[in-house]
Amino acid sequence: MEERYKKTKAKSTLSWTIALILAAAALVVAVLPFIFMVLNSFKNKFEMLTKGVFALPQKLDLSNYQEVLSGGFFRYFFNSVLLLIVVLALILFISACAAYPLARFKFKLNGFVYAVIVACMAIPIHITLIPVFQMTKSLGMYDSIWALVGPDVAFALPISVFILTSFMKGIPKEIEESAEIDGCNKYYMFFSMILPLAKPGLSTLAIYNGVNVWNEFSFAYTLTQSAQNRTLPLAVWDFQGQYSMNTPMIMAVLTLTVLPMILLFIVAQDKLVKGMTAGAVKG
Repeated sequence: MEERYKKTKAKSTLSWTIALILAAAALVVAVLPFIFMVLNSFKNKFEMLTKGVFALPQKLDLSNYQEVLSGGFFRYFFNSVLLLIVVLALILFISACAAYPLARFKFKLNGFVYAVIVACMAIPIHITLIPVFQMTKSLGMYDSIWALVGPDVAFALPISVFILTSFMKGIPKEIEESAEIDGCNKYYMFFSMILPLAKPGLSTLAIYNGVNVWNEFSFAYTLTQSAQNRTLPLAVWDFQGQYSMNTPMIMAVLTLTVLPMILLFIVAQDKLVKGMTAGAVKG
């Protein structure tokens, strides 16, 4: 008995050791490029050429950040924030309105509609660039920040409805049944009961889709032309063309671009974990 206990303990220790080693390796792979990017953003162009890309900066030179911030960076940042707020609001509202009847109501086309929505997740984004471009030109929305709202919402809805439908199916039906006995109608039930209970799922979708919208490049590059209507991913593109020989300047642009999403994830990571855990348990 004691020998078996020792073997089990040894296996458990070995498993935990391997898991910690793999976790440490994953951490290094994920964090090292970001540290490399930040450190080199504080160097000047000649220091990077003479000292090497892996050397620590001699001093924290903020001139790269000052030049980037004075070069129209805030315009790109404002466009990305505005687009993010509008797109996320539409995604969460539309997906919630679609997921609730699919999860709760029984009608003949329920399975078919759900299958079509799930199948839409398989549509590649890039094959729609030309049709969406032509449609945007016809509607007179080309080279406008609002031209990006439709594509961003449309391609995020299938997976959002899929996840939120599974989440809402896990909400106990007894809550709705007791509310119906008290005379509560479906609309009031949806807005006052279902949406508050679905907050973990909505938070997960907001973070997931927020990162995708923030980093979206293809539609932003295709549907906008002037600098005043472009988003942060295109800021990297424009600054790269302007400062192609100044790598530390590009590193400063990249740092400022990814920093908001990193801070958002640090603040909201507990909600993301709760939403994924709740969906796993209920779904």
